[in-house]
Amino acid sequence: MPYPISRRNLVQGACASLVLSGLPVARAQDAARRFEPKPAGWRTFEVTTTVQLRDAKGESIIWLPVPSLDTPWQRTQDSSWSGNGSDVHLAADGATGARVLVAKFDAATAQPSIVLTNRVQTQNRAVDWSAHAAGPAEDVADLRHWTAPSGLITTDGIVRKVATQIVAGARSDREKVPRIYDWVVVSTYREPKVRGCGVGDIKTMLETGNLSGKCADINALFVGLCRAAGIPARDIYGIRLVPSAFGYRELGGNPASLKGAQHCRAEVHLKGHGWVAMDPADVTKVMRQETAEWIKDAGHPLVAPVRKALFGSWEGNWMGYNSASDVALPGAKQKKLGFFMYPQAESGAGARDPYDPDAFAYQITAREILT
Repeated sequence: MPYPISRRNLVQGACASLVLSGLPVARAQDAARRFEPKPAGWRTFEVTTTVQLRDAKGESIIWLPVPSLDTPWQRTQDSSWSGNGSDVHLAADGATGARVLVAKFDAATAQPSIVLTNRVQTQNRAVDWSAHAAGPAEDVADLRHWTAPSGLITTDGIVRKVATQIVAGARSDREKVPRIYDWVVVSTYREPKVRGCGVGDIKTMLETGNLSGKCADINALFVGLCRAAGIPARDIYGIRLVPSAFGYRELGGNPASLKGAQHCRAEVHLKGHGWVAMDPADVTKVMRQETAEWIKDAGHPLVAPVRKALFGSWEGNWMGYNSASDVALPGAKQKKLGFFMYPQAESGAGARDPYDPDAFAYQITAREILT
């Protein structure tokens, strides 16, 4: 049954916008913890992915995502690798430009292995709502691209119907986006039992009324609703690197073991501000997993600072790989990937499960380089 847009949902969303606009909310004023990411200089990280393919049979191939971003909040510096592959090279998906390390192994290789090290610089980002973005105007064709549907992020049918209801009466994108953000925070919830980062099939989510999931579900729903409302939006697929500087356990990663730290974020393009950071999925993660108790009040003192900040900012303890969807891996037998932020592999025994790093097997670590 399609998910209904109830008066309760819309009223909750409207109340939520008080937080985003900076108006006083009693419980938020008493927040137990700060969460205010602001640009404070670049940090340098080495991120290492180590794969030792278990039980390989016949010829094998491994694909690893390589950072493809150079932005005001991330600089991709270099990549290096080593291993026992017969052919190891960098490639890019022709349609999306997502960079990928391709490692091929012949049938005689008992245990295919590859080590990839990426060096990046990241920093916190935050939009200044009182200023207008400087620099050249965005390419119209590029912005149009980010309103188009993908295989999982559709924009017609029920997605457009729900988006239209959410933004009804809004006069500008700047008014529409907070409504969509609020609606996603209030209407969805984090489901820890979902494997990996989720699937991201937003049409099915809305048609079934099951609005639970993880970041690839919840942020995809936000992106799809924005696109259906005519607003350029995209997911950015990446991985958490180190703990949060603000003390939120669920908003950081353990650099010694990042094999479950993949996380996608979102951006929307707003006139006068350019691309703006968004992450409603992390708000739902704090609500569900930051404490032993499931926090169901989005105005809770622990949640309110995160909810406000992740509309327009994010913390630079995370590295982005790409914004690609419908990715065709070079030489793969499997169908196109809805998104690409996990190691992938195939051998004579078939494709490996990227959501099971211990059986795959792979490990990801990070090291901050202090200068």
